[in-house]
Amino acid sequence: MLKGINLTLMVGPVVPIPVSQDVIEALTSITVTNSSLEKSGFQLTFSLSNRSPLQTLFLLSGGSIFPIIRVIIIVTINGIPNVLMDGMITNHQITPGTETSYSTLTVTGEDLTVIMDKQDFSGFPFPATPAEGRVALLVAKYAFLGIVPLIIPSVLIDVPIPTNSIPAQQGTDLSYIKELADRVGYTFYIEPGPIPGANIAYWGPQIKVGVPQSALNINMDAFTNVESLNFTFDNNLNAIPTVYIYNEITKVVIPIPIPPITPLNPPLGLIPPIPTRLEPISDNLSKRSIPQAIMMGLAKASQLAEAVTGEGNLDVLRYGRILKARQLVGVRGAGLAFDGLHYVTSVTHNIKRGEYKQSFKLSRNGLISTLPVVVP
Repeated sequence: MLKGINLTLMVGPVVPIPVSQDVIEALTSITVTNSSLEKSGFQLTFSLSNRSPLQTLFLLSGGSIFPIIRVIIIVTINGIPNVLMDGMITNHQITPGTETSYSTLTVTGEDLTVIMDKQDFSGFPFPATPAEGRVALLVAKYAFLGIVPLIIPSVLIDVPIPTNSIPAQQGTDLSYIKELADRVGYTFYIEPGPIPGANIAYWGPQIKVGVPQSALNINMDAFTNVESLNFTFDNNLNAIPTVYIYNEITKVVIPIPIPPITPLNPPLGLIPPIPTRLEPISDNLSKRSIPQAIMMGLAKASQLAEAVTGEGNLDVLRYGRILKARQLVGVRGAGLAFDGLHYVTSVTHNIKRGEYKQSFKLSRNGLISTLPVVVP
């Protein structure tokens, strides 16, 4: 690895252990993708000789993977460990090389949510249990993987009376948790770290506030720390979600437009985009309460308001740290319209021997910075 950057790879069933030096030397590249709305994943590429222990392990397994093979990828920068990925292997394959003595092993995997999507538990009852309690009980089943729940209670805490109805699970644990999150406009994901082997299962609103990461500098001569950064403004993406509530007393359908600005989704741009249309929420909200329908509309509104998007690449050694997804970051030198704070929607780590680069995507709900100065 590069000077000041060290890589640690841990592999094993359930409880992984550091791999041998032979495995590290055979590793040619690592790709890790962290996204705010989709599953995170990774891919490891090894160059194998006929006598490689990885080759032997693959042949002994008959080309199939064990039920649970866990992989933890850790990058230490200036003495600070960063857990990039804690996940499970979902696929691996060997590709013969051009030389008779070498081949390529490609290992692909996803974050720990993949283990929550294996078994269908439809029909499992949760009597007198709110959605928050159901999520906590489902996540607790995976405590052996070091998963700790972080649950933000919603304003709509509904405890069903057992004599009236008993909620029952539908589908796998992951699908049911995401269904409960969608009902109140929440999101669910598993964040690796802060230490190897530990994970945080977050169930709550998508938060776009907090301390921003070190600024991304472009067109600033010696202070430039990104290789490329491009922005796009598409006002056609902006729309106003509209919730239609049926009033049983008056027999009238009431349309409720949802604003995109909330305390958890503040305006990051001084000039918001002008909405071009109304976007009806397709979910059947006639069976839902008004607070529940509004919360689902707020979650949809925050997504439709992201008219400003950006893509770029950086060298971690020059940036000085790792850019993380699901957090804010400052931008300087991109011009008056795009300078300021942005939300990091996804980050892809590309690691090779002697090279560590990141590609990233940003989003914002307006033009021109709301801050007079972006902190470096």
